[in-house]
Amino acid sequence: MTNRLFEMLAQKKPLLSDGAMGTVLNTRGITIDTCCDELNLTRPALVAEIHHEYIEAGSNIIQTNTFGANRYKLARHGLDDKVQAVNQAAVELARRVVMASYKDILIAGDIGPLGVRLAPFGRIQPEQAHAVFLEQIRALSEGGVDLLIIETMSDVYEIVEAIRAAREVAPHLPILASMTYTRDDRTVLGDTPQKVARKLKLAGADIIGVNCSGGPNQMLRILKGMRAEVPDGSFSVMPNAGWPEQFGGRIIYPAVPEYFSEYALAFCEAGASILGGCCGTTPQHIKAMAAALKNNPGGCAQDVNLSLAGGQD
Repeated sequence: MTNRLFEMLAQKKPLLSDGAMGTVLNTRGITIDTCCDELNLTRPALVAEIHHEYIEAGSNIIQTNTFGANRYKLARHGLDDKVQAVNQAAVELARRVVMASYKDILIAGDIGPLGVRLAPFGRIQPEQAHAVFLEQIRALSEGGVDLLIIETMSDVYEIVEAIRAAREVAPHLPILASMTYTRDDRTVLGDTPQKVARKLKLAGADIIGVNCSGGPNQMLRILKGMRAEVPDGSFSVMPNAGWPEQFGGRIIYPAVPEYFSEYALAFCEAGASILGGCCGTTPQHIKAMAAALKNNPGGCAQDVNLSLAGGQD
């Protein structure tokens, strides 16, 4: 299957995705109880501005503002009848920004957790989850995304349903499937990175990912574990800017952009094909990662300094 993502990865240089959307929106006056996905319809210029800043920072991949744009999560804001409109507006918005940049940027359809627990841990049956994923993925696919990113999943059964839905409704699109972990390097349900890597590979993920969780140091450990289990796999890493802390009524992420620049090279050396950021990261973090990679045009550094380990995760 020929696809722009695979063609770019075949050049043996890591691709750089963007960072957080919600974090940057919060710094620009959007409150945490706002439906960020609805902003594709109500504040498109604001979302477009953030996409543009990530492209200028060096991102090769822009994720649509659709992390919570599934029927269950939109229903909390009375928007369950807007699934197609919100998702397709997000794709069109990202496309306009990419076209205006005159750069070769991929658009990834972003798919987050449903926000409800699947059986046997919750009331939602697998077939119900499958149908909700189908609805969102169909809208993203029809909108014209280049790939799908299924991210920040904590339940391997849920992410497998999302992958199944993607293969059913959009078999032509590459799938990056990414899970998040607790401080003990296991998912909330107790799965190890090794088990997750095997499951995602068997389910049909093209790229096996880890995102959110803690900061870069934890992500590096998890990446190495996944790659050891699936040595022929392709991998992505998109960490938080460290573990969130409360200070003065605000959520603060401690990992600064310079910290991310060091680990960009480490991730590359450890086998990650796609890098990026999650909660707490900004265009400045992505810019630092892009600069680190650019300064190594022949590939990743051979002797990465990891003396930072444990400092900010």
